[in-house]
Amino acid sequence: MQLHLLVLIFAATTILGRLTSVSTGVLVSWRCAVAAVGAALWCLWVKRKSLGLERVAGLKLLGIGAVIGLHWLCLFGAVKVANVSIALAGLATLSLFTAMTEPLMMGRKPRAGEIFLGLIALAGILLIAGVETRHAIGLGLALMSALLAAIFMVMNRKVVVAGADPMVMVAWEMSAAAAVSAVSIPLVGEENWQALWITSAMDWLWIVLLAVVCTVFAQAWTNHLLRSVSAFSFNLTANFEPVYGMAAAAIIFGENEQVRPAFYGGAVLIALSNVLQPWLQRRCSTEA
Repeated sequence: MQLHLLVLIFAATTILGRLTSVSTGVLVSWRCAVAAVGAALWCLWVKRKSLGLERVAGLKLLGIGAVIGLHWLCLFGAVKVANVSIALAGLATLSLFTAMTEPLMMGRKPRAGEIFLGLIALAGILLIAGVETRHAIGLGLALMSALLAAIFMVMNRKVVVAGADPMVMVAWEMSAAAAVSAVSIPLVGEENWQALWITSAMDWLWIVLLAVVCTVFAQAWTNHLLRSVSAFSFNLTANFEPVYGMAAAAIIFGENEQVRPAFYGGAVLIALSNVLQPWLQRRCSTEA
């Protein structure tokens, strides 16, 4: 239940990103900067906890934060170039990428069951996305976003299992993500750093919601849950994000052309992969 409530928050991320009128780099920069400040204040004032870390630990978190920043640049870039449905469809290949990256990064052999379930989820995503040649660039950015998400999720779990404080992690990681995003502004598109000056009250509202609810709260909750679930199990459940997000996009933005009969077939396959995962995990544990 906690995982699915968290996925609902994740699904709201792309919706809020679509509502803003600013560019991708500006959006991600401010989202991460506000989140970093919010997490730091929570640690210092509420938890009375120091943000200081050893050099190696700090560098690890900054590295993870850089990957997170690139992930969000790709994800929101897909939303801006294509639409919410395409971005979420590509992102939902997360379980397949995790099935490949987690064994490599954790030093274990790939599990046939994880790859099998990831392929089921991928088949569901292909049904949902359909043949969208018009949005090839957007789908490509979304797939890159999924790969980066798979990488940082495994990296984050290593740090969490080692005993790091989730909110301290958010403060450090979001600082690096903000820096990476800010550097990207003049490199991508025709804007410069003056674009960071935002005057729209509505844009600030969406950005603050993204930062506080969808970043500080969601990221800390994610890090907490990773203490007891694997990165693959977490990301497999996250495959419900496109189902929730596409339904919301169809209602809010009228992206009804994406919600075809294939959408429901894809949703069933994604649900099936999540239903089979705990059963397959128990079976593998028993056999071991």
